[in-house]
Amino acid sequence: MILLFGPTGAGKSLQGQMMAIRQGWKWLSTGEMFRASNDPQIIEQLKTGELLSDEQTYEVFQEAVKDAHDKKYPQIIVDGFPRTKEQAEWLADYMEKEGEKIDIVIALEVPESEIMNRLEKRARMEDSPEVIARRMSIYRQKMYPVLGIFAEDEVRVVHVEGVGTAGEVHDKLYAELEANGLV
Repeated sequence: MILLFGPTGAGKSLQGQMMAIRQGWKWLSTGEMFRASNDPQIIEQLKTGELLSDEQTYEVFQEAVKDAHDKKYPQIIVDGFPRTKEQAEWLADYMEKEGEKIDIVIALEVPESEIMNRLEKRARMEDSPEVIARRMSIYRQKMYPVLGIFAEDEVRVVHVEGVGTAGEVHDKLYAELEANGLV
């Protein structure tokens, strides 16, 4: 399993999808997992915009991973999970129980000024400079402890510069996967 991290606007989803297509892997994002859920309660919560609990997230994650294994995907790229220290600890326990491992954690590093430029171009209501700054602050507070958990568990954590064209960033990401024997 490969975990992709980065702040909003870093390009995680685009890079995860590109790598999945290139390699024949399964790309899983939390949003995709929730939308694909067979649980009517989860679907209803998504429609109302209500946040899902950690327990619901774990259930949907397990269901999505099982489905990917059933379909014989050789690798899974996870985008947007875990988001908290508690979720990271749960994931480490889950992987151990399942006899699986996290092959690598890749953090896409993009300067805040670049994130601001990217998100301003999206022109979404929630992408005001104040909201973006707040999301960046939350990301730094929550994600570094999550990355620390993986590092403590001796999972390889690499930082990839996420600046450049989508193709340039993809080449950097691919080079890291290649250097770690994953492609």
